[in-house]
Amino acid sequence: MNATPEDLVQIGELAKRLGITTRTIRYYEEIGLMGPPERLGGGTRMYNREDILRLKFILKMKDLGISLKEMQELAENYDESYDSYKNFGRITPRLLEILDLHIHKVDEKISSLSSLRKEIVDYRSRILNILKDQAATS
Repeated sequence: MNATPEDLVQIGELAKRLGITTRTIRYYEEIGLMGPPERLGGGTRMYNREDILRLKFILKMKDLGISLKEMQELAENYDESYDSYKNFGRITPRLLEILDLHIHKVDEKISSLSSLRKEIVDYRSRILNILKDQAATS
């Protein structure tokens, strides 16, 4: 789908809008998370609305802790599904599996942090008791 020049955004502007570097965008292209962009006569990378939405999705997955390997798997499935009449039934189950795995990891971290918090609170309480005991005996 070719966009008109007015619909396209240069790589520098896109990076600035999303708070990332142009190198990050190029890297995502190199590893296959994004397709090759349109280019102007001088070779400047240009991105259309679909490219921007895909990049935003990649950044959201990154924020969720999804690995690049998992993203590449999803991208491959997405591209195959997209080419076959936008049948997203193939990508959705795997995406749900990955999200469920990350939910489990987050739950484990929350549990671990909760336990650590309790230990710190208990330790703090013991220190306060020692200080009170010392003050009472002085």
